[in-house]
Amino acid sequence: MKAHSSHHSHHSHHSHDEGGSRPGTAVQIDAGTLARLVPMSAAVDALETVLASGFDPEAEPPRGVVEVPGGQLLLMPSATASYAGVKIATVTPANADRGLPRIQGLYLLLDGVTHTPLALLDGIALTSLRTPAVSGVAIRQLAVPGAERLLVFGTGPQAWGHVEAVRAVRPGLRHVDVVARDAGRVAAFVDRCRADGLGAAAAVPQDVAHADIVCCCTTAREPLFDSSLLPDHATVAAVGSHEPDAREVDAALVGRATVVAESREVAGRECGDLVLAVGEGAFDMARLHTLDALVRGEVKGEEGRPRLFKSAGMAWEDLAVAAAAYEARDALG
Repeated sequence: MKAHSSHHSHHSHHSHDEGGSRPGTAVQIDAGTLARLVPMSAAVDALETVLASGFDPEAEPPRGVVEVPGGQLLLMPSATASYAGVKIATVTPANADRGLPRIQGLYLLLDGVTHTPLALLDGIALTSLRTPAVSGVAIRQLAVPGAERLLVFGTGPQAWGHVEAVRAVRPGLRHVDVVARDAGRVAAFVDRCRADGLGAAAAVPQDVAHADIVCCCTTAREPLFDSSLLPDHATVAAVGSHEPDAREVDAALVGRATVVAESREVAGRECGDLVLAVGEGAFDMARLHTLDALVRGEVKGEEGRPRLFKSAGMAWEDLAVAAAAYEARDALG
């Protein structure tokens, strides 16, 4: 995918003329189509390209969170010279008992100049792809080159997406340990990994001692493991919590690690893993590095200490992957 700043040149000639998208003709991109158009490796590359091109996540407007009966409505707008878009997502905790997804939604992709609707994408599929892909960007830069063992906390779509993302950036991955409360779901997840050609096993939190990479993809509000067990060379990606009073990793890890987040402002507002560590005197936000600096080579993981990527989720990520899907579809005619 071309850099975000250059989309316009090859995008404008067909959508601003008479034959382009007219109002009401936005294309529908469902979950299956998105998976075909943007495999995980392409999503990682699209996000990395945006950051390498000089885009500044700090400049994003904060997402809107509206309390509604039984949950929340999240509004996540973003824009570049080439595209604009907004994700509308709902968070509905009681849906777990209804057999429905906790998070649902749609993404509307617009032309960057005329703001004509171009595409409507499945919001669950887009989130399930972009979140692990963002972790993939960080893990590509942070994880030891020969990483073979992944431990994943969780068995949901994010957990599986992180297996795919780690594999995309560390093809040497050969074993996945899976930790979650529901033994049946763990067994099914292990089977899924094995069917995909990976070694896999049900595991316990203490098994982080043997991990090269740890991915935390849960709704936990308390630390998932004792970080003193974590090897110095390991990389941790924590994506589950996005509230200032919830965390998946302990303050000791935050204090010990090279810490990277998408944005300083978002980290200070939403990332409990970091905010609580600051409150406990284990971490100073001045030590926080940003993902764009990591991608541009201005930051490196330090020898002798683990690396932590804390992700909150930002609107530019949805826009980057939605645009990649639209362009891939366009390229296929």
